[in-house]
Amino acid sequence: MVTAIVLVTTESERVQEAAQAIIDIEGVTEAYSVTGPYDLAVMVRIEDFEKLADIVPGKIAQVPGVARTETMVAFRCYSNYDLDRLWSLGFEEEAS
Repeated sequence: MVTAIVLVTTESERVQEAAQAIIDIEGVTEAYSVTGPYDLAVMVRIEDFEKLADIVPGKIAQVPGVARTETMVAFRCYSNYDLDRLWSLGFEEEAS
């Protein structure tokens, strides 16, 4: 599974419109409105890395209101769930 975070800058006052259109694109799982230099952080999860070339420049960048995109591909996923499992490996509660 390939996970990419696409940072999106939109034309002024078109954040919601762009987010609604982007979330309907196959492979897009979430779109967050964010603070800072970008307007949206979009999560893309796909089986094949090659599809990323179709999704980002071919679909997300073509959504009306999208001015610019920047894509980051994730190497690893860290989460509280994974860390809890990691720290609990090999430890068992003692019976009273």
